[in-house]
Amino acid sequence: MANQNVSFFAQVNRNFDRAAAFTSHPQGLLDIIKACNSIYHFTFPLEKDDGSIEVIHAWRAEHSHHKLPTKGGIRYSLDVNEDEVMALAALMTYKCAVVDVPFGGAKGGIRIDGKAYSKDELERITRRYTFELVKKNFIGAGIDVPAPDFGTGAREMAWIVDTFTALAPDKLDGAACVTGKPIAQGGIRGRAEATGRGVAIVTCEACNVEEDMKAIGLTQGLAGKRIIVQGLGNVGHNAAKFLVEQGAILVGVVEYEGAIYNPDGLDFQQLWAHRLETKSLLDFPGATNLANRALGLEQECDILVPAALENQITDENAPRIKAKMIVEGANGPVNSAASEMLDQRGVLIIPDHYANAGGVLVSYFEWLKNLSHVRFGRLEKRFEEQAFRRILKTVERNTDRAFTEQELSDASQGAEEEDLVNSGLEDTMVTAYHRLRGIRNKHKIDLRTAAFIDAIDKIALCYQDLGIFP
Repeated sequence: MANQNVSFFAQVNRNFDRAAAFTSHPQGLLDIIKACNSIYHFTFPLEKDDGSIEVIHAWRAEHSHHKLPTKGGIRYSLDVNEDEVMALAALMTYKCAVVDVPFGGAKGGIRIDGKAYSKDELERITRRYTFELVKKNFIGAGIDVPAPDFGTGAREMAWIVDTFTALAPDKLDGAACVTGKPIAQGGIRGRAEATGRGVAIVTCEACNVEEDMKAIGLTQGLAGKRIIVQGLGNVGHNAAKFLVEQGAILVGVVEYEGAIYNPDGLDFQQLWAHRLETKSLLDFPGATNLANRALGLEQECDILVPAALENQITDENAPRIKAKMIVEGANGPVNSAASEMLDQRGVLIIPDHYANAGGVLVSYFEWLKNLSHVRFGRLEKRFEEQAFRRILKTVERNTDRAFTEQELSDASQGAEEEDLVNSGLEDTMVTAYHRLRGIRNKHKIDLRTAAFIDAIDKIALCYQDLGIFP
């Protein structure tokens, strides 16, 4: 039955209820976990560059306070509404639980098209939004920590931290009020690429499991797999880049201006340069322009990575999806009914609240860095290099092997901040994948339901430890 008109939050709760049926938690506890704790809708005036006044609508939702602070991005989009931010906040709660990040879920949004405003107007909007959050105690290192999302980036996060610290100059942990900041403002190396890199890590790991690949009619390993990516924003661009570097073949790309396809493959670097130059994917040499962008999702491929917005694959177009594996780079790109339909067809779906968790995971690392006021790698890098050199010198003394200075330098390199961030990201995503596979195989269910079960059990344990439920 078609459900395109079912609210986004209701679809999240539908997936929750399906998973909850496999647990033994009391209904009251499940209701607490599922409910959105608080939602703040506010308006404020914007004086535009031409002197006119516009009323801006904005939201911030905090879904769960089982752990603090809450955490979630801020998006600038004309589609922002209360239901959307509640749904995305809920997904953040479950996402943090799946990858063992100690945050509750939150989400914010401003109903604007960022491209329709000047830089100065966007700065005024962002700073006023931050002021409103401060006024209502909806932001702070131990309260609620925003991050970039659709339509926002490091620039907006810099405005937020600057506004917050100006309003609360006595707070030593002020920089930890938001993540995804520029490096000079307390950001962390590797954060910009984290979500896309995480999507690529997840895809590689799934492809390396021979049992799972055999079940969907593919061979083991990522090399040679044909992929289509929807969205070349931060997530899609980096996911495509890393997947191609690992041997995947990019055969199609979908963006707001249209879609292109070439079954023999697209050169990603040349495609990116073409889009930067022409401001469009279309008319890329060797590729076919498709009649409309929706068709881009329906072309022949092995792996589809929807990395744009929610509700891109519905029960209307799901029957025409040819991919054998879908990795949800965006939040909610496959609606709940379509997810069931595709699962019944044997399509492997790597769910959003696991697959795109790399961003919040590395945001957690940034938050820790801001609280400690120490850059990762600063304390141990030289010690590691010296220790490795001592080991290599011992090998030289006890063998006939003599290392060149270049070999010594390469082999004894200590870990930089980005090395540690990427290591933590890979370890977490790989470990989580095999835990979710274990839950899936135990209950003979899909990975999305398994990820919800994992999150529900972990959150329930927090409430049980408080003595609220037996």
